[in-house]
Amino acid sequence: MQFRELTIPGVVEFTPKVYPDARGQFLAPFHEGAFLDATGHRLHVAQSNHSVSRRGVIRGVHFSDVPPGQAKYVHCSRGALLDVAIDVRVDSPTFGRWESVLLDTATARAVYLPEGLGHAFIALTDDTVMTYLCSTGYNPAAEHTVHPLDPALGLPWPTDQDLILSDKDRTAPTLAEAAAILPTWRDCQTRYAELRAAVPHSAG
Repeated sequence: MQFRELTIPGVVEFTPKVYPDARGQFLAPFHEGAFLDATGHRLHVAQSNHSVSRRGVIRGVHFSDVPPGQAKYVHCSRGALLDVAIDVRVDSPTFGRWESVLLDTATARAVYLPEGLGHAFIALTDDTVMTYLCSTGYNPAAEHTVHPLDPALGLPWPTDQDLILSDKDRTAPTLAEAAAILPTWRDCQTRYAELRAAVPHSAG
């Protein structure tokens, strides 16, 4: 599996090897060894999520309180989607910036978003399925939303289709309005160091 860190620190794109044959194809969207090499720690999986979306559906921008935060390892198991990571960590060198990655079944790419990142995506086809592994379970009291159409963020949503948002996302605050509840770069760095320290020396 190949991987590369994107321009937002901690966000990693993974590209697995695809094995096609006359029956179809086989691939492993997640590989612990490659993940450990890319991040310096293991991924604790507390919950796996599976969402089905029609074309034009936007989900996010969602983020969680740190600590502990919620890291996500996401891939598209049917259809196609544009996945967006947004740096909402106050005092981060890339605060307010975003990265987008096309996830689909042709490339089988996946994206890792560490604790403290905002996450959103748009389905580009009907019946698009996103599957993602989460480091912590669902905790509504610790989860927050920033408006995905905040003009200050300028997220790269397509202009050739109607956008469909949930009521929660449609009424969410802008990034500026959410300033008091955003995670901090310092708290996130402390969390990342704890994760790396938990890996036995022989595994690093």
